[in-house]
Amino acid sequence: MSFVRDVLAAKDADVCTIGPDKTVLDAAVLMNHRRIGAVVVIDGDKIVGIFTERDIMNRVVAEKKDAAATLVRDVMTTKVAFCEQNTTLETCRGVMTKHKIRHLPVVEDGKLRGMVSSGDILARRLQEHEETIKYLHEYMHGPS
Repeated sequence: MSFVRDVLAAKDADVCTIGPDKTVLDAAVLMNHRRIGAVVVIDGDKIVGIFTERDIMNRVVAEKKDAAATLVRDVMTTKVAFCEQNTTLETCRGVMTKHKIRHLPVVEDGKLRGMVSSGDILARRLQEHEETIKYLHEYMHGPS
């Protein structure tokens, strides 16, 4: 069984954040530069939302808003699902599926500790399957 902490150990711990008073264009440039699909919106030291590619498409592009004039606070998702480092990836997958989301900020003691994406979960599952296949192959045929 894999946990969020296993995913975080294998990736950059730096979570990309943005302030709510930044523009959508600022967020999009940041996300493009970092090659990520979401940023956590922080006001002071408090998480106030998450801003994703889906927010850009649904709340900015589809509504023909000016990305350079629209603030993140006006189009971010304010109901944010979180997880902890000891949360199982199966639980994360269930939350993501139920709420149709692709990113879960990792919070411990009220502080942002990381971010887990559906891609991270898929990659971890693939790694586990490869390890199982290797084990079974070695069991049946001996070490390579």
